[in-house]
Amino acid sequence: MKPSAFEYHAPETAEHAIALVAELGDDAKFIAGGQSLMPMLNLRLAVFDHLVDLRKPVELRGIERRGDRMWIGAGTTHATIGRSAEVADAVPLLARATPLIGHFQIRNRGTLGGSLAHGDGAAEYPVVASVLDAEIETLSPRGRRTVPASQFFTGMWTTALAADELLTGVLFPAWTGRCGFAIEEFARRKGDFALAGAAVAVRVDAEARIDRCAIALFGVGPTPVRCSVLGSELLGRNITEIVAEDVGREALSALTTVSDDLHGPAAYRRRLATTMVTRAWRRAAEEASR
Repeated sequence: MKPSAFEYHAPETAEHAIALVAELGDDAKFIAGGQSLMPMLNLRLAVFDHLVDLRKPVELRGIERRGDRMWIGAGTTHATIGRSAEVADAVPLLARATPLIGHFQIRNRGTLGGSLAHGDGAAEYPVVASVLDAEIETLSPRGRRTVPASQFFTGMWTTALAADELLTGVLFPAWTGRCGFAIEEFARRKGDFALAGAAVAVRVDAEARIDRCAIALFGVGPTPVRCSVLGSELLGRNITEIVAEDVGREALSALTTVSDDLHGPAAYRRRLATTMVTRAWRRAAEEASR
């Protein structure tokens, strides 16, 4: 399949890209790495008269430590993130999620901003942003704003971004202290989207009591699912006394709806997700305990 005809634009700056989309209206669409958008265009699941390419604006790329947070430009590729020693040190969960994304060709072209803006509920970067309480920076003709990850993903392939709004960067908190991070997923083939997965971030104090905890699921619904109640219930408990299998069961007990499609029935996905949470918790807890 081939996409329908479109006019190609390659602005030099983010401001110019915003102005173009504002001028062209609903017939225009931003394109970053194109690893999600181009297949949709080729299959005619989406049609646009204008594509505004974001590969030229240098202000959309980069990795920079900003106090207790790590800023990553929206145009930064998965491969660049995966190679960054700074990311591995400050945001290890993001570094560990990166090799799970597609294949190396996809990671060479795909971008952080593209993944988040696409908002696939089975993708790795959205769940990492949710678990780490990332803040997503945007630019539009109305100015700049910052959207918490908890409010950014709104439905299947939909986000809080307006049609004329550009995702410019992401701020990830850099956890310090005795921390553990893990992401686990199950896919039919390496590189496929996960049928179910889980991400965990946990921190303990000097007595091994949990003082910070976040657990989220992906691949089980249209958006990442943060297990906020469970995370709160685990606070203050000694991490060595928590049974990983109990965490897995509790995470799924509060989930009322699970995706049911041709890739896997809801009951199967629920069992997979329970196992993924159990594995991720065990790995993260062992790391924090060390």
